[in-house]
Amino acid sequence: MKQYLSLVKFSHTIFAMPFALTGFFIATTTSGSDFRWQTLLLVLVCMVTARNAAMGFNRYLDRDIDAKNPRTQTREIPAGIIQPKAALWFVILNCAVFIAATWFINLPCFLLSPVALAVVLGYSYTKRFTWLCHVVLGLGLALAPVGAYLAVKGHFDWIPVIYGAAVLCWVSGFDVIYALQDEGFDREQQLHSIPVWLGRPRALRLSEWLHLCTAALMVLAARLLFVEAPHTGWLLWIGTGIFLGLLLYQHLIVKADDLSRVNLAFFTTNGIASLIFGTFAVLDLLT
Repeated sequence: MKQYLSLVKFSHTIFAMPFALTGFFIATTTSGSDFRWQTLLLVLVCMVTARNAAMGFNRYLDRDIDAKNPRTQTREIPAGIIQPKAALWFVILNCAVFIAATWFINLPCFLLSPVALAVVLGYSYTKRFTWLCHVVLGLGLALAPVGAYLAVKGHFDWIPVIYGAAVLCWVSGFDVIYALQDEGFDREQQLHSIPVWLGRPRALRLSEWLHLCTAALMVLAARLLFVEAPHTGWLLWIGTGIFLGLLLYQHLIVKADDLSRVNLAFFTTNGIASLIFGTFAVLDLLT
């Protein structure tokens, strides 16, 4: 179990999970819908299994590439810790559980489950032909608040969609920063990424613009949420402010000529930012 949790970097679930919970509690507290533990548990199952499937498939599909890259040679499949066939069965199992969970949520979630899987699994192919791979990754995580809201209400709404758009820009931006580490390798292997396309300095500028879009969307969503649910207030704004402050911090510590703190910016800063925002947003919605 420890090996498979490492394979899918289970700790990185912290990126999208707080936004999924925010979408869930927006639905249950602003529209008169009843809170149901069963729905919440099924949403959590969908979040975990969809991400497991996506990461497992990425590791399976990229196993030959990872074996050539000095930074990724120690990953479980190229290192021989997990066999490719076993990883593929792990992906299939998680896909099956994901679809089964959506069946018990509602019909719209079940009908859209293949679309969600197509996005999160399809990402793994994209760096082979387009620099938009970062955006596709962002789209996969952007489904979290939208899907959680849909699980409760059975239809879409602007506020979770705006939060989803914020997640798309946020994840795309920090994935560009993470991809800076492999710019030379990706160029040699003819793989596509924004750092390969634009070079490091301009890729960092684009990442900054994406995070400026994130800031605008987060503020817009918070403002609309306040209008729809006047009981929300300072906790949501504090969480939003800390989240955006941590986005600024990661751009201050990563430079085009100094990538020594990319991992700090990628996991630690973004993980903390998401966790703090989700905690403050949910507390505000529940109080």
